[in-house]
Amino acid sequence: METNDPNLQKFLSAYINCALWSSTAEDSDKSLENYVLSEEAKTKMLTDCKAFLEKNEAMIGDRLLDAGHDFWLTRNGHGAGFWDGDWSEHGDALTEASKTFKECDLYVGDDQLVYIM
Repeated sequence: METNDPNLQKFLSAYINCALWSSTAEDSDKSLENYVLSEEAKTKMLTDCKAFLEKNEAMIGDRLLDAGHDFWLTRNGHGAGFWDGDWSEHGDALTEASKTFKECDLYVGDDQLVYIM
């Protein structure tokens, strides 16, 4: 799978949007939606999304946007994700696949860019 693959780009876009939406700045309750990702964070997110999608694309089908969103939520133990009922056929398998990835948190660096812990 190439990094410019349209399926990967859809999945990655939903993953990033969910990550920024669901994460807050350390010193406030504002989401990170208006912040910019560091190159380091972009690379890590692309690598993880590509690996997940390569192994699970057949179960995801054309639900790439839902899957990108749910991958972030599930891998990080949020109260929603693949397991919450929207993925009746493959929810359990996609949940297990997500849990093979470590949890990660976002933070804003001194340069005002978003990084991954």
